[in-house]
Amino acid sequence: MFGFFKKKEAKKEETKTPVTSVSIEGTLFSPANGKVIAIGEVSDPVFGEKMMGDGYAVVPTDGKIYAPVNGKVTSVFPTKHAIGLLMDNGTEVLLHMGLDTVELKGAPFEIAVTEGQVVTPETLVATVDLDALATAGKDNAMVVVITNMDKIASFAVTELGETTASKAIGTFTTKG
Repeated sequence: MFGFFKKKEAKKEETKTPVTSVSIEGTLFSPANGKVIAIGEVSDPVFGEKMMGDGYAVVPTDGKIYAPVNGKVTSVFPTKHAIGLLMDNGTEVLLHMGLDTVELKGAPFEIAVTEGQVVTPETLVATVDLDALATAGKDNAMVVVITNMDKIASFAVTELGETTASKAIGTFTTKG
């Protein structure tokens, strides 16, 4: 009645395991043979001023374009000018082929991958007719941008200048 005869309940001890976040390093690769330039040198202000995220560009010497990361293709734009990629660590990457090329409605691009496909830096993702881009008056910079920079702690392009496709040219670390 007053609780005198009730067994004392053993107090359950709450154990809390501290949740530790782990930072993950990632590598970025050249999507083409050519010249790596800093994102700030890209003539389109959306990219050059990092409105979409940080990254770099490669001015290609040929039209073979490779995946700039290890990941999965999340989207191929209907106009074939851009490919979205997702890395296993959650980093979202956009490969934008040329500047102001959406209005070309896919004409100079031949896409070699499909959505859901796993890619590596050795995977040919597209072939671009660089002469057609020049004839249309379009800049042929292949722009690579990390679009979810809120999850990135550090980013660096480690190799500027002449490069070859699939060469490691940058690193980043995710927030832990």
